[in-house]
Amino acid sequence: MMHPSRERGGGPMILGPKGWIFVRIGIPKEIKTHEYRVGMNPAGVRQLCARGHQVLIEAGAGLGSGFSDEVYARAGATMVAGPAPAWASDMVIKVKEPLPEEFAYFREGLVLFTYLHLAAFPDLTVALLRSGVDAVAYETIRDRLGGLPLLRPMSEIAGRMAAQVGAACLQRTHGGKGRLLSGVPGTRRGRVVVLGGGVVGTAAARIAIGLGARVTILDVSTERMVFLEDLFGNAVETLYSNPDNLDDVLRDADMVIGAVLSPGAAAPKLVERRHLRVMEPGSVLVDVAVDQGGCSETCRPTTHEAPIFVEEEIVHYCVANMPGAVPRTSTVALTNATLPYALSIANLGLRHAAKADPLLAAGINTFGGACVCEPVAQAHGLVSTPLAL
Repeated sequence: MMHPSRERGGGPMILGPKGWIFVRIGIPKEIKTHEYRVGMNPAGVRQLCARGHQVLIEAGAGLGSGFSDEVYARAGATMVAGPAPAWASDMVIKVKEPLPEEFAYFREGLVLFTYLHLAAFPDLTVALLRSGVDAVAYETIRDRLGGLPLLRPMSEIAGRMAAQVGAACLQRTHGGKGRLLSGVPGTRRGRVVVLGGGVVGTAAARIAIGLGARVTILDVSTERMVFLEDLFGNAVETLYSNPDNLDDVLRDADMVIGAVLSPGAAAPKLVERRHLRVMEPGSVLVDVAVDQGGCSETCRPTTHEAPIFVEEEIVHYCVANMPGAVPRTSTVALTNATLPYALSIANLGLRHAAKADPLLAAGINTFGGACVCEPVAQAHGLVSTPLAL
């Protein structure tokens, strides 16, 4: 039974002088392997505390991003020992999806605000539904132009990193074919194929071009391809993404960057095993879509501890938290994007914040024990329930 002073998705109904609802906001330490980001930087914490909210941060949570406990305390946070006190808050702000060892902290009425990628995680989806957690996914919140404002900063980082790590994987010492993307006079440049011309693909192309590669971008939007050619000029070739063009470009690619996104849904499997068998051994596949299950048939999640594997003689890089390797940049960029939404939820309660902003409401994936995100429901054969606020 819910406490009488609480409203589902709203935290404790304690009104301050300006009408804000004061809540406890927990920020636990991320436990995914080599995940160094933290859910909020000290500047964001300061703004939450200035609204009268209590922010409980697990001791050491910010160290990987270069933020000490003392800096958080000066920003107004309450430092707590271990994850349990942080998870006992009204709203928990994280970076990555909860791991199984965190499921025990789930409970009815808890608001969870983080990246979820539920289409790729059936066990997490079931745990959220059974516990009654109201889960808001960064990756499905929309803006007024139809974009994904909370996914964008990490997509920018992952895209830029994709070309860098792919170039390193091409080195023979990492199992690659030994090709330098830029080449040198008298040798050919590396061929990079980018699948998807969205935020990730554009960022990846920008870095690949800077490294001197020949870049081809495949997309299904003519409008987007026009934009990319206006942006990059003759430095890129754009092709419509269809099976024939995929067959042609993958055969000759030195590096393939998977940058396909279907918001909230599993990524389409564009790169099949048969494609790998005709590629030159030692070529590299960087599947940035791994969070949503990957856009390659042979994708399986890896970590920064063991980032690569070889399948069909092709080097695969499928790290599911790429921006975690540059946590200082990532945490600041993520806080810049998430803070306005975190403030809205904390100030108004999730129910009222979502009523006031349908674009925020699009981020709610589970609510009151129901799956309210249709792509997630489809991915797991569940019934999608309309969000009732």
